[in-house]
Amino acid sequence: MSIKINHELPLPEMLKEQYPVSSRVKEIKKKRDEELRDIFTGRSERFIVLAGPCSADNEESVCEYVRQLKKLADQVSDKLLVIPWVYTNKPRTTGDGYKGMLHQPDPEKDPDLLAGIIAIRKMHIRVMEETGLSAADEMLYPENRSYLDDLLSYEAVGARSVENQQHRLTASGIDIPVGMKNPTSGDLSVMLNSVTAAQHPHRFIYRRNDVETSGNELAHAILRGGVDKYGKNIPNYHYEDLARLSEMYEKWELKNPAVIVDVNHSNSNKQYKEQIRIVSEVMHSRNYNPKLKKLVKGVMIESYLVEGRQDITENLVYGQSITDPCIGWEDTEKLIFDIAEKCR
Repeated sequence: MSIKINHELPLPEMLKEQYPVSSRVKEIKKKRDEELRDIFTGRSERFIVLAGPCSADNEESVCEYVRQLKKLADQVSDKLLVIPWVYTNKPRTTGDGYKGMLHQPDPEKDPDLLAGIIAIRKMHIRVMEETGLSAADEMLYPENRSYLDDLLSYEAVGARSVENQQHRLTASGIDIPVGMKNPTSGDLSVMLNSVTAAQHPHRFIYRRNDVETSGNELAHAILRGGVDKYGKNIPNYHYEDLARLSEMYEKWELKNPAVIVDVNHSNSNKQYKEQIRIVSEVMHSRNYNPKLKKLVKGVMIESYLVEGRQDITENLVYGQSITDPCIGWEDTEKLIFDIAEKCR
């Protein structure tokens, strides 16, 4: 047999009993969830900024980053809702490379998913306890979200997963915002098909159970750019792209039309400094067109303590990405203040 069982993983209920959340953490999540819901349903005009490293590879540096983000978030809280991007599972285009803390709690050691599940739960709890900020993560493996569903306030379905039936159906049973990224092809109709599926009720198999969902009215689009058949990046953050998505939303008659613009990945051609310029353009488009102001709910920024990226070695630079390059803290601080200033 080609599949070898390394560990039998604990049920989510068992892990939650072993690593429980305090009443304070529960209240933090409840309040943050309500604030996010108000933005997506149009009751609040605050703008969402999802910011964090491409992959949360080190608990100490991630927590330090979020502590600094908290200080910044408090200064702009009248206009922005800042959500730390604590990315614990990392999809890989070819399957090779560092797959996140879930797989490797220590990037320099072999994969250990049992230790990884424990590590990511402990880190998310620590982030909330130390900063009062609930975080976002990616739904890379739909069944694994049950280990974190009492902690997360936002989830994203990635470009390579957005056409997967289990991701779409699982998103329909979640009571927090779930962003559906456009696929790597850039096809917006595929993305909106996923939003439609997530907004409707379904019955399916989940964690060996016959389950039924009620639909998630907070499911929405994420624009992250695409790649053509020759491998060339095609951005989709421009005014014309946003206007076209607005028209498509009107025709599809979906609940709570919304989009988050991912300003890295294929939108920036992974030129991480371009994120600063792209955010500025998105804010200009949003301020120019009242329809787009209502539609564009936020941006997704990849940033860390130290700009750039590094390979995994014995002497890792503390707070620098080991996957995609990120802007550093100084640029992050300036950018978030600039976003707040342009929110009007």
